[in-house]
Amino acid sequence: MFRWAAFPVVVIFLATLSGAAQAHTGVGDTNGFAHGFAHPMSGIDHILAMVAVGLLAAHLGGRALWLVPLSFVSMMAVGGALGIAGATLPYAEVGIGLSVVAFGALVALRTALPVAAAMAMVGFFALFHGHAHGAEMPQTASGLHYGLGFVIATAVLHAVGIGFGLLIGQIGQITGRRVLQMIGGGVAIAGVAILAGAL
Repeated sequence: MFRWAAFPVVVIFLATLSGAAQAHTGVGDTNGFAHGFAHPMSGIDHILAMVAVGLLAAHLGGRALWLVPLSFVSMMAVGGALGIAGATLPYAEVGIGLSVVAFGALVALRTALPVAAAMAMVGFFALFHGHAHGAEMPQTASGLHYGLGFVIATAVLHAVGIGFGLLIGQIGQITGRRVLQMIGGGVAIAGVAILAGAL
């Protein structure tokens, strides 16, 4: 049986295996939609950040369930367009690492952010994730298909986080809160490891 106390250790182990922002390879024969879809799924930094956004949305509840992920996806698309266009975004890797730390910490601390503040924060960090996706688009890929791929993959990861967060909420108020805090703490710690690799 899985012991929740070991979760932070597992997350840190996975983060150190992946290296900083490892989804940014842009290698292989796959292009277009499939490559765009695979890009967020192939790096622990993106996976942790996007699932944590879903967890945060589930924690905040109400309109945040769809507004917070929608803000991330929308601004990520803007960042992706900038990356595809060749625009430079300073400290993109640092921004990605910081996003994992920030999202994990918000979940761990059960911060009751106003929905507008949560939207603004996730939207800001989404620019960095989107830029990384766009900048790594293969030259032979269609920007539209590639962008659609990473947008859908991101939405899937958000949905996983929301579903997991809502499921945790069903296991009891005290136990659920502790489990969510441990997961958020593990994500934040992994973010520190990712950030250290980006500096």
